[in-house]
Amino acid sequence: MARFPRGSSAPHLLYSFFNSSKSTRPSPHSPTSALLLGNFHLRQFSSSAVRAKDDKEPWWKESMEHLRNIGISAHIDSGKTTLTERILYYTGRIHEIHEVRGRDGVGAKMDSMDLEREKGITIQSAATYCTWNGYQVNIIDTPGHVDFTIEVERALRVLDGAILVLCSVGGVQSQSITVDRQMRRYEVPRVAFINKLDRMGADPWKVLSQARAKLRHHSAAVQVPIGLEEDFQGLIDLVQMKAFYFRGSSGENVVAEDIPEDMAAFVEAKRRELIETVSDVDDKLADAFLADEPISASDLEEAIRRATIARKFIPVFMGSAFKNKGVQPLLNGVLNYLPCPIEVNNYALDQTKDEEKVMLGGNPEGPLVALAFKLEEGRFGQLTYLRIYEGVIRKGDFVVNINTGKRIKVPRLVRMHSDEMEDIQEAHAGQIVAVFGMDCASGDTFTDGSVKYTMTSMNVPEPVMSLAVQPVSKDSGGQFSKALNRFQREDPTFRVGLDPESGQTIISGMGELHLDIYVERIRREYKVDATVGKPRVNFRETITQRAEFDYLHKKQSGGQGQYGRVTGYVEPIPLGEGSKFEFENMIVGQAIPSNFIPAIEKGFKEAANSGSLIGHPVENLRIVLTDGASHAVDSSELAFKLAAIYAFRQLYTAAKPVILEPVMLVELKVPSEFQGTVAGDINKRKGVIVGNDQDGDDSVITAHVPLNNMFGYSTSLRSMTQGKGEFTMEYKEHLPVSQDVQVQLVNAYKASRATE
Repeated sequence: MARFPRGSSAPHLLYSFFNSSKSTRPSPHSPTSALLLGNFHLRQFSSSAVRAKDDKEPWWKESMEHLRNIGISAHIDSGKTTLTERILYYTGRIHEIHEVRGRDGVGAKMDSMDLEREKGITIQSAATYCTWNGYQVNIIDTPGHVDFTIEVERALRVLDGAILVLCSVGGVQSQSITVDRQMRRYEVPRVAFINKLDRMGADPWKVLSQARAKLRHHSAAVQVPIGLEEDFQGLIDLVQMKAFYFRGSSGENVVAEDIPEDMAAFVEAKRRELIETVSDVDDKLADAFLADEPISASDLEEAIRRATIARKFIPVFMGSAFKNKGVQPLLNGVLNYLPCPIEVNNYALDQTKDEEKVMLGGNPEGPLVALAFKLEEGRFGQLTYLRIYEGVIRKGDFVVNINTGKRIKVPRLVRMHSDEMEDIQEAHAGQIVAVFGMDCASGDTFTDGSVKYTMTSMNVPEPVMSLAVQPVSKDSGGQFSKALNRFQREDPTFRVGLDPESGQTIISGMGELHLDIYVERIRREYKVDATVGKPRVNFRETITQRAEFDYLHKKQSGGQGQYGRVTGYVEPIPLGEGSKFEFENMIVGQAIPSNFIPAIEKGFKEAANSGSLIGHPVENLRIVLTDGASHAVDSSELAFKLAAIYAFRQLYTAAKPVILEPVMLVELKVPSEFQGTVAGDINKRKGVIVGNDQDGDDSVITAHVPLNNMFGYSTSLRSMTQGKGEFTMEYKEHLPVSQDVQVQLVNAYKASRATE
């Protein structure tokens, strides 16, 4: 199986290695082979440099063309991790195969977490690399469970292409739709792989039509299976028009034969369908097809590549990873049809020009631009995964973290193979590497200091939900705070704070599921049992009318007393004017000495931190100081600060305060048959539906719903839509609550204060 992919101009080293006689050539699983293949990339990189003088092309171009960054994602239990395991075996990265939930108790290579091996699922995305036919392939195996979607999002952000795995029995399932939507959002070209053709009830053609209908894929099969279920023997390649059989104990020997005669007509029809489908989106192939010219394998291959990279077509491969069939042709498909780093448009945001988009060409000679897309707490400290978009990073170099402005040295540079690592001296644009000992947060951008680019916008959404957590035993406080610090760095949407009244630790995040997973991880990874309070919504308070104040604070207790008088008024700032608290000093003359004014402002600010309705911060108010009085001896900063606090409490009810609650922009995607039920439920939750569109068989409903009424929504949406509905929720604004809700909230607050 030494067929070399299209467009290759690899150096003679490769040909001599792959085409040397059987006796001298090392087996694909020998350490020599792995070493040769592992070092091949570096040799090629340097040999290209030598030829730079003769060629017009830059020295790095060929090296970049021999690089692929791919992710494998799919629905739960479609066989992603098993497929990655086979890819690693055939490329010589591992020397024996272990199954997910295997009887030998070893577990798949990529599931390195104990929890993953125990449950047989993937929780964190794992990175590895391998070499196939002289191409270096970086692979990220991502989770399939909807709870870990952030991991998939991060992986897709840094990949150039992806394999969407579909189960030939289950077909297109709910998470397949979610993953496909994420790939579309990040504009990732993809190939599909219909797995598990050996299972009872396998029907790849049903899955293909589902992908066209449900995922709106413009796709066609590039292979036809020879037999299905227990009769599944091999595959026919519709581009090369050859039958491939997988012999040997682990399917490592790929044998090419002629197409079986009884399948010739069916294969011809499927090839014609493939050509027609690609012709719809590729003009060059369409011209040849309409002119009835014979279409060669290389013409068809190039057309499929052009259409796939342009994201107009998705080639569909088939096989059974568990039965070791169809993995090698899929690897060839990755090389032939998925883009190399310089064929993908990546954009950075220039912070010096108000986040203006800048296109990165993927040039190793340019300034360094790298994105930290994932953090892990390793045995030797923090491990940061970097995707390099431009330039070269070397061990010992100094790099600048654009988000914090810090200059950091690169102490150690490694390439990851699941949880093992291999030290390297340098890495260039297009590669995915990991760095030790660099203190940063997820989503930070690193440059060499010459440019100020970030790869993602700096705006992190505000958390909308909070939980009170505290460790059960007092001794585990150290581990508990260590866990919270680590999770805060790993996830920018996870925040930690202290409740000034109760002294409890408050964690805030984007929803209940988000916070539940972190509480479970504290329990598992740090062995800290935590008690969790009820979820709390971050309410605010504000005033609705102008109110006057005139307050004298006087205290005489032997020795120096306290004396301070403040007079003025408070008025609301209209919503949306930006500022949340303003203080103006309009005193003419020296009624209050100017050195006490900051203390008065501080007093009002402190008082506004906790309104008297439900104890939440008061926003959107302007305080104007017009007059006052002081005493030559008894006046002090403390006296005026207390005068301001008491004055605020006195005027607060006269200013007609109201409670503001966070209103969420909720976008739901549900099959049309459930539209009525879901819309009725939103109205019941006091939501306002602002949009309703059709997207194929789905209804997309947009609504504004108070967050307080959204607790437990994911569970009720699943039960209403048989698990097919999904929703996203983001903070929109704080709006006043209705009168009945305000009375309820105030009474609940008073009752809780009374019990304390």
